[in-house]
Amino acid sequence: MTEPGRPAAPTVPRARGDVARRVAGSAAAGCTLAGAVAVTLAVVAGPGPGFTGYVSEAGIAGSAHAATYRIGILALAGALLLIGAALPPGVWAAAPALLATGAVFTAVSGAVTCSGGCPLPPFERATAADLVHGGASIAATASVVFAMITLAVSGPAGRTVRRLAGMAAALALPLCATVGLAMLVIGRGPVVGVLERLILALAVLWGLSTATALALCKEPHAVRSFR
Repeated sequence: MTEPGRPAAPTVPRARGDVARRVAGSAAAGCTLAGAVAVTLAVVAGPGPGFTGYVSEAGIAGSAHAATYRIGILALAGALLLIGAALPPGVWAAAPALLATGAVFTAVSGAVTCSGGCPLPPFERATAADLVHGGASIAATASVVFAMITLAVSGPAGRTVRRLAGMAAALALPLCATVGLAMLVIGRGPVVGVLERLILALAVLWGLSTATALALCKEPHAVRSFR
């Protein structure tokens, strides 16, 4: 019998669920780190135009590092799915749904490669593949940012996850707005290149820190009962 004022111990299925979520968080952290390293190596080692180009140019068909880039992108997509699986019960359903959506679009952006230079309108003539790739990349980023916002206001996510999401969203929103405006006004260049890398770095840091926080969380997320 449970003592008065003391929370009841979690049932075996709930305890196993907590363990499974911590394992998913650990796997998410590993996938995030591995994906980020692979993409970074492909971008740095590739013959791209430096900060004046897009990160996606490392995955152009025929590039010596295209396979490394795609593996990294798929690892990051998997990390988003795993973060969603590691979230505690009671979190707003929109959060894991947005993370899953972001994972799908991330995978599409890695599978559909753009042409040389990854041209985008309105200043460049783009192919159908360029539009699909660019649209998937934008949708993936938007989904992740909206997931941050959702987690920031979702109480069951826990204090640490909420704070990480809130800080990341506060930084990501103005960066995304600025890069969108810059692409429409000035097009390709060092401004867009640097902003894009800042947004991606922020998303990776948020994913890694959130996954680590979920993996290290040892408090059961079971519903507590009192007598």
